[in-house]
Amino acid sequence: MSHAAHQLATAAGVPLSARTMHAAVYRGKGRVVVETVPVPEIGPGEVLLRVAACGICGTDIKKIQHGFIQPPQILGHEIAGTVVEVGSGVTRWKTGDRAISFHHVPCGSCFYCERNLHSQCPTYKKVGVTAGFDPNGGGFAEFVRIMPWIAERGMVAIPPGVSFEEATFVEPVNTCLKAIEKARVTAGETAVVIGQGPIGLLLMLLARDAGATVVTSDPLPARRERSLRYGAAASCDPAAAGKLLEAVKAQTQGRGADVVLLAVPHPQLVQESLTLARPGGRVLLFAQNDPLMKIEFPAAAVGVEEKEILGSYSASVDKQEQSARLVFERRLPLRDLISHRFPLDQMEHALALAARPAGNSLKVVILP
Repeated sequence: MSHAAHQLATAAGVPLSARTMHAAVYRGKGRVVVETVPVPEIGPGEVLLRVAACGICGTDIKKIQHGFIQPPQILGHEIAGTVVEVGSGVTRWKTGDRAISFHHVPCGSCFYCERNLHSQCPTYKKVGVTAGFDPNGGGFAEFVRIMPWIAERGMVAIPPGVSFEEATFVEPVNTCLKAIEKARVTAGETAVVIGQGPIGLLLMLLARDAGATVVTSDPLPARRERSLRYGAAASCDPAAAGKLLEAVKAQTQGRGADVVLLAVPHPQLVQESLTLARPGGRVLLFAQNDPLMKIEFPAAAVGVEEKEILGSYSASVDKQEQSARLVFERRLPLRDLISHRFPLDQMEHALALAARPAGNSLKVVILP
C-alpha cells in the first residue's frame, strides 16, 4: 500500500490537510515532476477515486510539449479506479465501487446540447475531475476528486472481470466512435486512416465495424503489421511515395477514398488527405487540435471538387453506454494495444515513449 493509500485508510482523527499522495505535476513546457501533494478534499455530491490506471493521451503530450496550459497542473483523463470516499448526497456510488470517469459532461439543455454539439457546451468545457491545482483530469496521481455533475452523469461502473487497464479505453473509444459518426462512415465505403497508433488503430477497427474497407498508413513496420492483422485491406509506409494513393485507387476503381480519417497532427497531411479523397469525399481531422497550427490546402479541393473537411473533438455523452459495451464486452482487442505500463515515479520515461514511439510501442498506461 502506498503512503497515500495508507494514510487514507487510517485517517480517522487525522486532519484532511495531513493526507498526502504522489502526483506527476506539470511545471512548465516539457517539464513534469513527481511530487508529494495533498489528497484532494471532497465536498457534497463529490467522489474520491483511487486511480488504478490512467492512459496517456496524445492531447496530454501536446499540452506538455508545447506548453499550451499554465502550470502547475496535473493531467491525465483516461481514468479507472476505485471509489474510496463519497460526499453527502451521493447515492449512485459507494466505497469499493470500481468505475471509470469522464472529465467532461455537458449540461444537456443549452443551444449546443440541443444540436448534439455536446463538446461546445459551456458546461462541457468545465473540467470536473482534479487531483489539485486547476482541474485538468488529474489521472496522473494516486487520487482524484470527481465533482458533482461528473459523479452524477460522467462515471460508469466497471463490471466484474474487466481490468482497470481495459477500462481506461472507455473514454478514447468514445472519442473514436464520435469521429466515425461525424465522418459518416457507412457499409460498403472505402476509408483511409492515416496513422496507426492507438487512436488510429481504434479508428480503423471501428470503421471496419461500420462495414467499410479500410486502407491505412504508418511509418512504423510493427504498426503496419498490426493494422493488417486487425483487418486493414492494405497498410502503407508513408515514406514510399505514391504507394498509399495507389492502394486506395486499387480499392476504388481509381476514384479515391470515400472518407479519410487523419489521426496524425501534421498540417501537411491535410493536403495529402484531400488528395486521397474522391470528389465529394470527406476528410475528418481527428488530431488537429493544436490552437497554433495553421493549415493550407488547395481551395478547389473544396470549392470545385466538393470535398468536405470535418472535425471531431473529445467524447460524446450519448455514446457513453455504447463505448462502455465495446470495451467491457471485449469486442475490440484493447488489451493487445497496451504495450507499456509504468509506475508514477517513471512518468518522465513514460511520457518520452508516448511522445516518440518506436519499435512495437503503442498505448502507454500509468499505474499510480
